[in-house]
Amino acid sequence: MNASVEKELLAALTQLTDTVKVMATANPKPSLLPLFTRLDDLTSQLPRDTDPSLLHYLHKKSYEKARRYLQGRDAENQVGNCRHV
Repeated sequence: MNASVEKELLAALTQLTDTVKVMATANPKPSLLPLFTRLDDLTSQLPRDTDPSLLHYLHKKSYEKARRYLQGRDAENQVGNCRHV
């Protein structure tokens, strides 16, 4: 697996989490679109042998679960409506 892309993904996911946390008080409100675009771009760079769980989280836009996965905290993820963790 491409550790560089994973590292960039984790950084982008962390930035998204941090940005969302300050949204309520930020003025002007930050745009999340560049972050979502970056996440989609990085997701498309992942190799075919990427863990299916990570791909599932990213394709379903379950960014918090993807962040936990990349932090080695996948066990904390709860089963979703799709019956996938």
